[in-house]
Amino acid sequence: MRAQQSRTHLILRMWRAALLEAEIYEEVEADRSSIWQALLVVGLAATMAPIGFWLYLQMGHALPPGSLPLPLQLVVMFVEPLVLWLMGSAFAFMVGASFFRGPETETDYAEVLRTTGFAFTPALLSCFVFLPPEPLGLGILALGRLWTLAACVVAVRQALDFTTGRAVGTFGVSAALLWLVLWGLSVVPNPL
Repeated sequence: MRAQQSRTHLILRMWRAALLEAEIYEEVEADRSSIWQALLVVGLAATMAPIGFWLYLQMGHALPPGSLPLPLQLVVMFVEPLVLWLMGSAFAFMVGASFFRGPETETDYAEVLRTTGFAFTPALLSCFVFLPPEPLGLGILALGRLWTLAACVVAVRQALDFTTGRAVGTFGVSAALLWLVLWGLSVVPNPL
């Protein structure tokens, strides 16, 4: 009975996070135990992307030219949301708590992690990329990504207790820093 209540509670939280309700982000920010739920949400999002892509290929589509081999591609698609969550949240915390800090800002990394974890709920739509006709599936994927970006802005705003403008600035600078780090890692010569 308790496990069912816990699942229902998580699903309700995810639904409210997807609806961009500020109150749910405040709730998970304050609930230290919700870190496990946030991790589960990101884990589900990480699982849906490779499943959707695999189904897309099963519908007769080919790997895009220049792609990684399929097994490696699926691993990258699984790891990507986890890396974006952990590193993006770290950058959002550092940038927001220092450069964009508002008069009400009082937070820590764990609070940002909890709120942004729930912001990954719309990313679950990535499992529908396979739906025909092709523009429909790709449109759902794009919608899920844009929706996740909007949810991340709300999550950052609530975790850092400041305005939407500061949240957009924090998110933008954090995304640029994350891109620079990941790009930098991809161009570093392999020492082996």
